Amino acid sequence: MVQKKITSMLVSKVNEVYIKVDVEPYIQKELSDFFTFEVPGAKFMPSVRNRYWDGKIRLFSPANGQIYTGLLPYLKEFCKRNDLEIVIEKGIENEKELDDKIVKKFIQSLKPKSKGKLLEVRDYQIDAVHNAISNNRALLLSPTASGKSLIIYSLVRYYQMMGLKTLILVPTTSLVEQMYSDFLDYGWKDKFIQRVYQGHDKDVNKDVIISTWQSLYKLPKKYFDDFGCVIGDEAHLFKAKSLTSILTKLHDCKYRFGLTGTLDGTQTHRLVLEGLFGNLKKVVKTKELMDSNTLADLTIKCLLLKHDNLDCKQVYDMKYQEEIDFLVSNHERNRFIANLTVGTKGNTLCLFQLVEKHGFKLHDLIKERIYGNRKLFFIYGGVSTDIREDVRKITENENDAIIVASYGTFSTGINIQNLHNVIFASPSKSRVRVLQSIGRGLRKGSNKEKVTLYDLADDLTYRDKKNFTLRHFLERVTIYNEEEFEYTIKKIGLPK
Repeated sequence: MVQKKITSMLVSKVNEVYIKVDVEPYIQKELSDFFTFEVPGAKFMPSVRNRYWDGKIRLFSPANGQIYTGLLPYLKEFCKRNDLEIVIEKGIENEKELDDKIVKKFIQSLKPKSKGKLLEVRDYQIDAVHNAISNNRALLLSPTASGKSLIIYSLVRYYQMMGLKTLILVPTTSLVEQMYSDFLDYGWKDKFIQRVYQGHDKDVNKDVIISTWQSLYKLPKKYFDDFGCVIGDEAHLFKAKSLTSILTKLHDCKYRFGLTGTLDGTQTHRLVLEGLFGNLKKVVKTKELMDSNTLADLTIKCLLLKHDNLDCKQVYDMKYQEEIDFLVSNHERNRFIANLTVGTKGNTLCLFQLVEKHGFKLHDLIKERIYGNRKLFFIYGGVSTDIREDVRKITENENDAIIVASYGTFSTGINIQNLHNVIFASPSKSRVRVLQSIGRGLRKGSNKEKVTLYDLADDLTYRDKKNFTLRHFLERVTIYNEEEFEYTIKKIGLPK
């Protein structure tokens, strides 16, 4: 009887970023295929069209046998599928167990406050912190307004207690200021925190550095040697090369945590982020927070604008960008958006995509129609961080202001508790953008229990051919169904 040969895989530690896999060459090839993925939408990218790139991302390198440390669970899965024995070098996996009662006691000992009042720490926040600390790394998926900043603060304080220096990376200067303000609001002292972006000193000896990645990614590896913990907020953006370059420079940084409200739903995106940070942990769902009265009630009103036959015929043979240009320059559509915005009651956020082509037009049309003392703000990339923060603070004390803002500046990370309405003025199918934008309005305020989303869509169907943005709207409806959001669809003939 011939005994079946068992082949083993040896996994050793390179540093805190990479592990090395030693296996037979033929298994290396199988492993490479296992960790190779088509990038969604790659076929539309110029680099693929011009054959500079095949549109695939490879997470395992047969040349050096290295792979992100955070992908170890997937290596185990590969071995199980292929009947391989896996031998893991000591020190790669976390071997300690941490009692969740200890974590709860620690967080409560911080006595975090908000506006001077003691905060009630929620069970799922304790669970998220416990999971992160127990595993040394984690990718925490927690929706907007679920209290991610308190989770981050708790992790920062824990590793400060251990004598470690922490780097917090955020996408915008607004978020640097916001997180800094949150930490002070919780009751921490300014002397422990350094903000880093243009005009702020990078070389400081403080316990916590809060920075935009744009401010740091060109710095040499030596700058990152002192950090024992790194936290990436809005982690769904970390697939960008400038961000992965920072995380790979943190060779000796053992504790790694990413937090985000949503992922784009693709396996590629998830695996890259898990590789950089650690296993995905779903902290809580938006619907659960609504049901528990933690978040504001959400009403989604989908307004399906039916264009006349002449417009439909004109759009019939258009490419995607041509259709977008047609819609944002459509006076009747822009007038409808302006009337809708001015007709709302409460603080309203009107989100657009193209600044020059659309944003300025909407702002001017709304300005023409606004009445009384109602305040109007216009926010886009060219507006300074200080002004954006001022607008956010002003809006907290207003009950009937209008903010016309680009998705890039206000769909991610800006917290306005007192927001009553959100208007999607520009069509999008991005899961991340849709959910992040909805999240802008989900925070409860002293004068607010509910928020209304107006999702504008355009029906330019001609000869049974659905236009691009109508198909994108149907994808947004799919997202609403997946998230168990209630919505209505109202068909409106676009007036001339």
